[in-house]
Amino acid sequence: MKTKNNLKGIALVAAAMISVLPSFAQTIKEPRGSDDFKIGVAGFSYRKYDIDQTLAFLKSMDVKYFSVKDWWLPLNSTKEQMDVFKAKCAEAGVEGYILGPIYMNSKEAVDNTFEYVKRYGSDMFIGVPNYELLDYVIEKVKETGIRVAIHTHGPDGAAFPDIRTVVEKVKDPSLGVGCCMDLGHTYRSGYDVAKDIRKYGKWIYDIHIKDETDASKAGKTWEMGRGKIDFVQVVKALRKIHYKGVVSLEFEKNGDNPHPGVAESIGYLRGVLDATE
Repeated sequence: MKTKNNLKGIALVAAAMISVLPSFAQTIKEPRGSDDFKIGVAGFSYRKYDIDQTLAFLKSMDVKYFSVKDWWLPLNSTKEQMDVFKAKCAEAGVEGYILGPIYMNSKEAVDNTFEYVKRYGSDMFIGVPNYELLDYVIEKVKETGIRVAIHTHGPDGAAFPDIRTVVEKVKDPSLGVGCCMDLGHTYRSGYDVAKDIRKYGKWIYDIHIKDETDASKAGKTWEMGRGKIDFVQVVKALRKIHYKGVVSLEFEKNGDNPHPGVAESIGYLRGVLDATE
């Protein structure tokens, strides 16, 4: 009987704590480590969903930033269509902070892309030009003031496998062409992610963050915290370079139902940020 009463007492205490905790959590006002960064989601993560469902997913996680892919906003969209799109995002409390990645394989494609970004009203986009178009892209940056963050794609044979290629091809970080550094692909290429962040900080315009199963071409995207990347060191490196851009989760796993993995990864990222300095 005593044991039964003890268990009953524990249960009552636990119930009381559960009833208090949610309201208590809402009263926490001090700054959190996760407030140091703008946390976003790369549009590719929700490639199977329309914009309404995507915004609902983002709102459910209190994620305020995402990169806009052209399946939601085609490259021939008018300014009026873009304004409607941005108003819809704003109503959900979300900002489509950047366009892309956009692939450019001709001068005409470069021209069309810069006009598209200009209509949207952004001063930067994620782009992947053919190598031979880089000089022309740099000319367009100088002409328009619109910067380009080149997305890295790892060891799979695509252009710009890692940030070293961006540095090698562009040479001068003052030209307005930098890197959207994909941390997962950096890891799959066999590099120390945190070390690369510290080394190439002035070249980093945007971040795509993800976890990977292996530091090789065979590595696959995994929920953050379940793979092998040391995110404590990654976060410390981002703080070391005083990174002020968006850190956007790009979740390539579970294309038909990515949201649970996205939500888990965002929660893990916030936990790491809150637990580190």
